[in-house]
Amino acid sequence: QVQLVESGGGLVQPGGSLRLSCAASGTIFRINVMGWYRQAPGKQRELVATITTGDSTNYADSVKGRFTISRDNAKNTVYLSMNSLKPEDTAVYYCNVKHRSSVFSTWLEYWGQGTQVTVSS
Repeated sequence: QVQLVESGGGLVQPGGSLRLSCAASGTIFRINVMGWYRQAPGKQRELVATITTGDSTNYADSVKGRFTISRDNAKNTVYLSMNSLKPEDTAVYYCNVKHRSSVFSTWLEYWGQGTQVTVSS
């Protein structure tokens, strides 16, 4: 079983910055993808960014150039550095981990409890 604990959310003014962290505990298989998703009120959950074990990244178009995802494999922790924040970035941000024991195995997926990010003046 994998547990994810997020931190770093809060209230920030437009143009400001925040850094989210997500620490994973439990056994993480070597084949894994860590990521961040967000859900704004009345909207579906959407992908923000993902990063593979080999540090290959993927970003939503809306955050490219402003957000940076990174990971510390030794700590099983994924980070999301958010700059130039906009009111439309306001949402609950969820940490996500997908992993599998081999290329022939099914992906297993876990979610964090979510952390609120509010961008407002």
